[in-house]
Amino acid sequence: MYALLYSKILALSGKQAPATGIGLFRIFYGLVALQEIIFIFYFNHLIFDPIPYIDVEFPTLTFFLCLWGIVIGFIIIGYRYQFAVACNYIFWLVFVNFTTMQRDFDGGFDLFMTGAGFFLLFMPGERAFSIDNLRYKLSTPFVHYSTYPKPTVSALAYYLPIFVCLGFLYIDSDVHKIFAEHWRNGLGAWLPSTQPYFVSALDMSVILNNELLQKMIGYTIMIFQLTFIFFFFKRRLRPVFLLVGIGLHLGITLSLNIYPFGLAMLALYPMLVPFAWWQCLNNRFTAHQPVLTVFYDRQCPLCSRTVLTLNHFDIFKRITFKNAQDHASEYSALAHIDNQTLLTDLYALDQHNNIYSGLNTYIQICLKMGYLFPVGLILRLPGIYQLAQAKYRAIADSRTRLTCDTRCTLPEPLKNSTWYHALFEQYGAQKPKTLARKITKITVALLILQINCSVHYGLIYRLKINLNQHPVTAAIAQGSNALLMISRIFLGIAPHALYLHDHFANYHRILAITYLDKNGNEQWLPFVNQQGRLLAPNWGRVQSMWANIAITPTINDQRVRKFIMKVTAFWGEQIGINLNNAQFQIKLKKIDAPTHWVYDQLHKNMAAPWVTVGTVTWTNKIISYDLPANMNAL
Repeated sequence: MYALLYSKILALSGKQAPATGIGLFRIFYGLVALQEIIFIFYFNHLIFDPIPYIDVEFPTLTFFLCLWGIVIGFIIIGYRYQFAVACNYIFWLVFVNFTTMQRDFDGGFDLFMTGAGFFLLFMPGERAFSIDNLRYKLSTPFVHYSTYPKPTVSALAYYLPIFVCLGFLYIDSDVHKIFAEHWRNGLGAWLPSTQPYFVSALDMSVILNNELLQKMIGYTIMIFQLTFIFFFFKRRLRPVFLLVGIGLHLGITLSLNIYPFGLAMLALYPMLVPFAWWQCLNNRFTAHQPVLTVFYDRQCPLCSRTVLTLNHFDIFKRITFKNAQDHASEYSALAHIDNQTLLTDLYALDQHNNIYSGLNTYIQICLKMGYLFPVGLILRLPGIYQLAQAKYRAIADSRTRLTCDTRCTLPEPLKNSTWYHALFEQYGAQKPKTLARKITKITVALLILQINCSVHYGLIYRLKINLNQHPVTAAIAQGSNALLMISRIFLGIAPHALYLHDHFANYHRILAITYLDKNGNEQWLPFVNQQGRLLAPNWGRVQSMWANIAITPTINDQRVRKFIMKVTAFWGEQIGINLNNAQFQIKLKKIDAPTHWVYDQLHKNMAAPWVTVGTVTWTNKIISYDLPANMNAL
């Protein structure tokens, strides 16, 4: 096995692939992380305060969330990539492992984001759609953009993260699914989609009420997850895994209220797109002939940097830039303009031989780029046009020009300081076999960590094997736990036992909270509605807190009181309820979570009646409970 893995890694490390998929992964990963930071910022008092807004735990927390948001912004635009991904990885480690997020507000995808963030440290994420690419070109402004080859990366930078981040997760998840009756019955996707606490605002009953379709979906998921790690790299099967995987995670995103998990998984899927597809997409969406030709002064550093910048953002390649000194004479439409005049302004020529100059050239550039069309229209507006024209004229008339000969010192290009470049393009270029052997050993180590996790939680825990009965097996169990702690914290390797039988078995009651307004009328707190559905934005990690920790098949009375306190304090402050004198009613409804298919189960659960089982009262910002002593008896 080692020899086979080594030969695959050696071959892939030497194979070049377009950087497009990795660049898109970086952007999507950043967008998912950014939305989660905004979510945590909004709910920071609920998540981190012992008593929201009353006993504030971390007053400076929002400052660090803002710093994290800035770092994620750098990742999205690809600015100072290595620094940004290193900071992001540290932020995930700290927030996931050293705050209450880890204990009470697990987002369900935090460890996946940690593991993916770890791989980003060693990936060439700045090679496509990045500001760093532009910074590199701007460091040598007199080098025309056409001399730079299309960015490529090692194919191993695609396959290894997919193998670990997706392959490990899928097969581990499948091990757990085997022990769940509803998954064995083909209803793994159906059951959570019939539970009010877990569904999104979209009513999927048309699909849920088709038993055959639901079983096809359920068994397809199990087969997909079992086979992915073994066959995703096969050229003919890769599109199948791509499309099925996108469908699977898009379904999670749309139908369940754990959308961050679905989005995080989807973020990795651009790397699963067959390499040839990127070339096809490039041919489809980029212009075969430029619609605008722009002429610039090659001896003007500002003009050269402007050209490099504009070309960088011309993603559809509709504009070509040529220096006026060498190419203007090739166009008869410019024959009546002398060279000195051409070098005074930025001139452009469209397909119909219309000539533009100065600000009008920039307007045409915006219009022809397509996605900047609104900017071009704005620049044409009276008033704005005159202001922009005056600004352009001031800059153009004061720009410097350089007349170089053999004595000119050309600027040094920006150094590539990424870990990928150091490992793959410097060390790997000199010692490719040595690098392949080291990566193989690391991959085997990661595989051992995943096997330890899957065996520990997926088999020993599920089969209720007691390893503490013998000193040898007890020592093995302790070593296994130590490895689990390390792999979980730093690599995100953890059990993926999502929505299994031990969660839904006896999940027959749910709670909601209402309050009395100033007129004594009962109103529903904007948390759980009359259907029993968690309202937006109480999804993601807030849903996990309420549906997975507070309300479980066996309700812990102390725990449920803690989260009732947190929810009423947070939303009380949000909607203006005076917690010096406020009363909330706790509602309960019975639902069903069958392991066999039942027609219209979602609507049956939603239509079940509520009964009031207790109250909580806030007096002078101190809470008191009038709840049943044993919630499980209800």
